[in-house]
Amino acid sequence: MTSDSLKISPGISMKAAILLAVLADIVQLVVFPLFITGAASPADDVLDVAVGAAMVSLLGLHWEFLPTFAAKLLPGVDLVPFWTLAVANVYRKQKRLVVAVEASREQKRAQNS
Repeated sequence: MTSDSLKISPGISMKAAILLAVLADIVQLVVFPLFITGAASPADDVLDVAVGAAMVSLLGLHWEFLPTFAAKLLPGVDLVPFWTLAVANVYRKQKRLVVAVEASREQKRAQNS
């Protein structure tokens, strides 16, 4: 695979992942404590498994999702919006990679001219 065939853009899957992460964190911070016993509830664990699977489906497997998933299973840690932070970190890394690929392309064009 050459760097010319590499095309990474935030696109619709990144936007969907960000929206899903924010919604999941809001549900875990606001909605579940009102109706369910909070972080110790099975519904919270089911939501985390579903969100984790959706993130891997939307963005691929990133190491950020593993500690996020593990942390979300600990009672009391749900007060931190880990899904949103994980997706933001994936976005940051992808954006940095796109900049590096573009700089490499520009350097190749300058050398070929």
